[in-house]
Amino acid sequence: MLAAAAAAAAAAGSVPSLKTSKRRSRSSARYADVETTRQHKKVALLSIPNTIKLSMLNSGLLSFEKIKLEARDENNSLSKTIPNKPIDTRHYIKLCELRRKFPVLYKLEFQTAAKIETNTCRHAMKKNNQIKNQNPRCIPYDYNRVVLKKIPGTPDSDYVNASYVDSLLKPNAYIVTQGPVEDTVNAFWRMVWQENVSAIIMLTKTFDFAKVMCVQYWPPNMEVHETYGDININIVREEQLANFQIRTFRLYKVKEDNPEEVTDERLILQFHYTEWYSHSCPFSNALLEFRRRVRLVVGSTVSEDDTRGPMLVHCSDGGGRSGVYLSIDANLELSEEEECFNVFGYLKKLKQSRKGLVENVDQYKFVYDTLEEHVVCGKTWFPVSELSDRLKAKARRNSSTKMNEYQMEYDKICKQTPRFTIGDCAGGHRADNREKNRDVLCVPPDNFRPYLTSFQGNAFTDYINSVFVDGYTKPREYIVTEWPLKHTLGEFWSLVYDQECSAVVVLCQPPTNSQQFPSFWPMKSKLEKYGPVFSVHYAGAKNYTNIKQWEFKINKKIVSLTEMMAGVKAPTRTVQLFQLTCWPMGHKVPTSTNSLVYLMNMVEMWRARTDYGPVCVVSPDGRSRCGVYCAANACIEQVIQHGEVDVFQAVKTVRRHRPQLVENMTEYKYCYDLVLHYVLHFLNKND
Repeated sequence: MLAAAAAAAAAAGSVPSLKTSKRRSRSSARYADVETTRQHKKVALLSIPNTIKLSMLNSGLLSFEKIKLEARDENNSLSKTIPNKPIDTRHYIKLCELRRKFPVLYKLEFQTAAKIETNTCRHAMKKNNQIKNQNPRCIPYDYNRVVLKKIPGTPDSDYVNASYVDSLLKPNAYIVTQGPVEDTVNAFWRMVWQENVSAIIMLTKTFDFAKVMCVQYWPPNMEVHETYGDININIVREEQLANFQIRTFRLYKVKEDNPEEVTDERLILQFHYTEWYSHSCPFSNALLEFRRRVRLVVGSTVSEDDTRGPMLVHCSDGGGRSGVYLSIDANLELSEEEECFNVFGYLKKLKQSRKGLVENVDQYKFVYDTLEEHVVCGKTWFPVSELSDRLKAKARRNSSTKMNEYQMEYDKICKQTPRFTIGDCAGGHRADNREKNRDVLCVPPDNFRPYLTSFQGNAFTDYINSVFVDGYTKPREYIVTEWPLKHTLGEFWSLVYDQECSAVVVLCQPPTNSQQFPSFWPMKSKLEKYGPVFSVHYAGAKNYTNIKQWEFKINKKIVSLTEMMAGVKAPTRTVQLFQLTCWPMGHKVPTSTNSLVYLMNMVEMWRARTDYGPVCVVSPDGRSRCGVYCAANACIEQVIQHGEVDVFQAVKTVRRHRPQLVENMTEYKYCYDLVLHYVLHFLNKND
């Protein structure tokens, strides 16, 4: 391997020939007096070219500790692999490619930046203040901690676990703090008021893995007003999206002798990212969309001459996740102003600003990856008013690449599609589940598949070949699955029942009495039994042009001895099934776009009458057609809610958990056609 690396490096012109190398080492005055073996080894190590040195480091042939110390020496060749100045965004992708080739560079940079700092944490370590810290590893330094106004008679009431942190362009751009605990909620709101915070960025769930990560420090609903110290709070507005929620809080103070009289008030926005689990990394495109929404809303609310203070960022302990968000936000802000990134330089700044920011190498790598995705994908959304003109432009072929914009976009998506291993999809590859798949190459990853919970007998497992797909306003809004096999009919209805699906959408019409595609809902009789547990009762049907609609009641029989002894009763569930009859088998798109858009509207109107349970989307193979339905629906939601179109990101999101969705260029372009049809014929029209 080393010989190959040396040959490659020599071919690239970066390594001197063996002859030259030997002459240089003997004639160099610096090494003239070298006698000992130890010194010879040192010379050899210093003279190894970086590419070979990094290969040896990756393979474990070199000591990481020795290299790490060497990298801190600015005169050493290896230190040149660590950026010492901002990198132009045009060269950033090459920087990322080098790190993919030598992943040890992430570790080298991270540990070089994380060298021991001499800043003190005297206030955080006081006895009265230690109980106010969630995590002793994530505490503020004394020199940049947020100091609260003291409450007379209360010792150490000036302490809150929070630090001022600079961005790459602005001093004290952020306040990083821990998620409040019961004893620190009042101090949290005192800080928000005192520092005139412009927005709150919350990056944690309140509960994660049955552990309280952060108390809910705001009222439970819009009707309730809560008081924290002398600050009163109520929710003015809430907006839910798939990965985050935006809340507008009204903060106000009242006269002590007249609680009805408001003396001061202000509005503050909270952006709550809800899909970032502790010690993990979220999806890059989802976090970039979150950051874009923060900047859009804060930017439109806070004017240039506004005197409002910094953004407040917190996760559970004000550590890893907060540092990741700051790294991404500050670098994107720098690129917008100066068209460069300074990832390593900002990591060093973070490490000097607060303990625990960016807690591990995986999170640091995620910062690199997310910024790379931003560079590669660019701006993909546009206002709905530009839709027709944009689609005309996208259809034009580029003279140099011989591709139109649709093809270039889809090519980017395919290059960024995740790959799942057999280990990721272990459930579907188990011996007792393999026969439940139409195609063993299209199996759901265990982290993103619905698990069946209804007991149907010892021969049944928790598996069905289906996968969750996020919508625009709700996570796991769709469940994509294949047409059930004869021996998986019971599993299909268990899926619909257990996941409380409000609707089933069938995007095909196989031949009647097909052996390959058996009927899985009652057509000729009023009641059909599927498996040992589920019976489906016909409750009504309607026919429209190219659309058939049924309503069913699903009953579940309790067969588990434990549940029977406990007296468990299974409730009857109601579901509507919608079948599109104008998408013939073998066709890439339906014969009527209007019918498909009309069906989407019918499904949403039915869901509005229920509790908005997931939509189970069925196609012959669980890969074709379904992605188009989910992506187009998400795009239409974005049009309605924000007046924007972003088919590119919708398709990327749909393919996260099942890369085979939207499997060709025809389907990708058809997503645009569906959105255009909706905008022209359905938007702002009363049905």
